[in-house]
Amino acid sequence: MVGYAFMGVAHSQAWRNAPRFFDLPLDVDMAVVAGRDAGKVAAAAARLGWRDAETDWKALVARDDVDLVDVCTPGDTHADIAITALRAGKHVLCEKPLANSVAEAEAMVAAAAAAPDQVAMVGFTYRRVPAIQLARRLVVEGRIGQVRHVRAQYLQDWIADPSTPLSWRLDRTKAGSGALGDIGAHVVDLAQFITGEAVTGVSAVLETFVRERPVAEAFTGLSGSGSTSGATGPVTVDDAAVFLGRMSGGGLASFEATRFAYGRKNAIRLEINGSAGSLAFDFEDMNVLHFFDASEPAVTAGFRRIVVTEPEHAYVAAWWPAGHGLGYEHAFTHQAVDLVRGLAAGEHPTPTFADGLQVQRVLDAVERSAADESRWTPVTTSTPAAAGTSTPTPEEAAR
Repeated sequence: MVGYAFMGVAHSQAWRNAPRFFDLPLDVDMAVVAGRDAGKVAAAAARLGWRDAETDWKALVARDDVDLVDVCTPGDTHADIAITALRAGKHVLCEKPLANSVAEAEAMVAAAAAAPDQVAMVGFTYRRVPAIQLARRLVVEGRIGQVRHVRAQYLQDWIADPSTPLSWRLDRTKAGSGALGDIGAHVVDLAQFITGEAVTGVSAVLETFVRERPVAEAFTGLSGSGSTSGATGPVTVDDAAVFLGRMSGGGLASFEATRFAYGRKNAIRLEINGSAGSLAFDFEDMNVLHFFDASEPAVTAGFRRIVVTEPEHAYVAAWWPAGHGLGYEHAFTHQAVDLVRGLAAGEHPTPTFADGLQVQRVLDAVERSAADESRWTPVTTSTPAAAGTSTPTPEEAAR
């Protein structure tokens, strides 16, 4: 694993838990974690369960005892690490969004296509929430009919206070974008995953509410403390994104991503209205899915509150008795389980790098629309180089 902060901690717990709660066809050996600070990465390895530590991710990729590289670093490094790992014959799991640009994402997909025997998976982890899995199943079964409306929000408040210090997530050179890529990418992916349709065009607005913030002195998770000297620095990403969209099946969509919604800690809200019913979900009540069946008699019709903790629900049988809810961390374990099972079966578990590229193209269309007075902007559909053709080097991808 490359990186050991917030996402690295979540992924480490997943790798530790997956073989303890699920019967896996392969052994999970947490060989080595990489980070730039020798003391901190060594401490992280001991704390998180990794056998060894490296300060150079290239040395990690070159090791003979590494079969899979898990990328948990800021977006500006994803393409370089993932492409190098794929060329070294390693499987790759890469955190979302896949890259900081469409060009980088295309280079990553091309590298994956040139290594068809290797897994190249992107970490849109919320797909693995049992309620989301049930929502997808109900759509596939035709229970809501043709999709007519998608409403998707991801609301947080962790930087709503202007005194919250700068972090790499507020630096465009590292993060690529702000709320749009950090959290908006998740609801774009979920909308497409649940409906089985793609966003084909958008009209968008991006806004930065606080343009200068204190320089950070220290961080714990997403929170931190600002410099006591009073030094400040520029925020170079969006704080909020709002956009309309059209789905490939003809339905209308609206998306909102913000980190300025006081009182909303991690509210991923989805409502999908179809010709035969509706679905509604809020991650702050993540063990519940609401389902409306329009075929029921009007006198008793209403949203049905389904508590998604029965062993028949996806992944749940490996955990606790019915009614004992799961949490944020469990979806990461489910991701590790699906990846390992895919590896053993010689399959490519989804979402693949190609799925990540499609989301990247939606994000790109949003930025282009917002920069052009919110004009309607189609999502591009060009394809990267096919397997066997030349692939850009990591340095070329970064440029």
